Amino acid sequence: MVASSAGGIQGLQTLLGGLDAGLPASVLVAQHLRRARTTHIVAILSRATSLRVELAEGGERPSAGSVHIAPPDHHLCVEADGTLALSREDPVNYARPAADPLFESASKAFGPLVIACVLTGADGDGARGVESVKTRGGVVIVEDPATAAFHGMPKSAIKTGKVDFVRPAEGIAPLIRRLLHPADAGSRR
Repeated sequence: MVASSAGGIQGLQTLLGGLDAGLPASVLVAQHLRRARTTHIVAILSRATSLRVELAEGGERPSAGSVHIAPPDHHLCVEADGTLALSREDPVNYARPAADPLFESASKAFGPLVIACVLTGADGDGARGVESVKTRGGVVIVEDPATAAFHGMPKSAIKTGKVDFVRPAEGIAPLIRRLLHPADAGSRR
């Protein structure tokens, strides 16, 4: 799972560009998007990665090697059975889509299998979700605030004290690959 806001498109391009179609997991993305505009995020991110990129749809089951992006003005959530759900509930941290509903619902559904990434952003979205991920045994990676375009979201996540790794954007994909293939890289942490 990945959350980003201001400056997030570039961060997402960097992260997803470092992952290939053989990724043994799906990527769920909550990027703060303006609700009044048509989004071109799928086309933009598709040019940066060999992963299949699409706007998420309620009721679908994410598959390995795919990226599912929360559509504008919808929270992306994960049901207990692992299917995706879209919600028009109130904005969280002034955003819809927001990171916290995604992180919280996915951590409930997948527990220790979750790898949550907080990228650049100007607010504190994702901090509450980071705590939920760690409570259920997942891993949290945060973009280094010193290299993020906007450091609000990364700093808020770090302040929780629940972050496993802090890396510049270009260092996150290699770390995810190591976490997903621990036999190839030694220990998980």
